[in-house]
Amino acid sequence: MVNWVEVLRKHFVARLATNAGLRQHAVAVDEEDGTVINFWLPNHNKASHMNHCQHHPLVLVHGFAGDGMMTWGFQVGALAKCGHDVYVPDLVHFGGSTSRSPDRSVAFQARCLTAALRNLGVAGPCTVVGFSYGGFVAFEMAAACPGLVRSVVVSGCTVTYTDAMKDALLGRHAGARSITELMLPETVEQLRLLFSSAMHMKMWFPRRLVKDFLKVMCNNRKERAEMLDDMVNMRGKEASAPVFQQNILLLWGENDNFFPVRMGRV
Repeated sequence: MVNWVEVLRKHFVARLATNAGLRQHAVAVDEEDGTVINFWLPNHNKASHMNHCQHHPLVLVHGFAGDGMMTWGFQVGALAKCGHDVYVPDLVHFGGSTSRSPDRSVAFQARCLTAALRNLGVAGPCTVVGFSYGGFVAFEMAAACPGLVRSVVVSGCTVTYTDAMKDALLGRHAGARSITELMLPETVEQLRLLFSSAMHMKMWFPRRLVKDFLKVMCNNRKERAEMLDDMVNMRGKEASAPVFQQNILLLWGENDNFFPVRMGRV
């Protein structure tokens, strides 16, 4: 039976990327752990020759409910037309990125993206744009590699995440008993709850399409559940946020149910 989300992903979304002048490329990061990062990157960047970018590199990091191009597909064309060299990675255990490493931390994701970019010849400076979970990765990259990351743009994310934030989130979503149940839905009903919470415009999707989305986009459940656990337990232990050297732009939706706008005013 045809999975329509897979068809959308392989044909329509991929066409958006190629129309923006991007091509798909897998970058080996760590041979011992078999870590490979899948990228959509500018056609002129040939990894085998490590050519440096002709324009300012812009790295788009996706959130927890999708992969790179499923999140940023409608933005890459406009950004490329503005003269940016657009790089769209899949985080480890999303899309085409894989690893045997047991590390589930945000820091691990940041190290993998940083290493992959350098393998592609992107030594900096670049702008990293992160959405939701991708915002944590963007902040981590900025703190660890100020020479690589010149500026950061983050939407729907804070620098740290604590148990109190998690409890408040679950309090706003009475249908979910845990953050894993909310962010890693197993049923059509649970996925509809996530969609209704995450989207400002209420959209109806046929049950068949929702089931197809579950099969394609909600895989690697064990690894992703461990990532959520690490996000709360480890980042919440940080005494204070890093002192960033970069320019940081925060974009916040006034009706954001996951990260209320008051968190951005602290």
